[in-house]
Amino acid sequence: MEITPETNINALLETYPQLEKFLMELNPKYKKLKNPVLRRTIARIATLKQVALIGGYETLDLVNRLREQVGQAPLDQGEKPAKHEEKEAPPSWIPEEPAVRLDGGALLDAEKNPLAEVRKALKQQPPGSVLLLETDFLPAPLIDTFREEGYQVYTREIDSQHYRTWIRKA
Repeated sequence: MEITPETNINALLETYPQLEKFLMELNPKYKKLKNPVLRRTIARIATLKQVALIGGYETLDLVNRLREQVGQAPLDQGEKPAKHEEKEAPPSWIPEEPAVRLDGGALLDAEKNPLAEVRKALKQQPPGSVLLLETDFLPAPLIDTFREEGYQVYTREIDSQHYRTWIRKA
């Protein structure tokens, strides 16, 4: 398997199980890969581009570190790295108090699938409702999934260990 920015993290770790330890030593945020719920759910959809965002790395930097570990030549550094887009001010649709507030870390600790729990909570809300998901990492796969499904999503980094993601039901 060639390691690229689009490589799925679950497939990567199945092919190169030794990279799990390397990733966990590289960044404490990657220790969540040990969580069985995360591995069965989010890891199945997360790409290395998204994993780089979670860890605060430029995509090609992370990809090339992984490639080096398995003896693959580095990719060309000419490609622009993925960056988390953050607007200066929150969009006008973000309410002072969201209809629903979820703690992503607590969901994972309770062995619940954050993606499924967010979907379930949004399904119970009327159109225009906003859900707030609080996490201790940038939930890039979840953000991309909901954007692809047509939801409005805005994420704000509070500090390196606290992110807030608002998701607005259409």
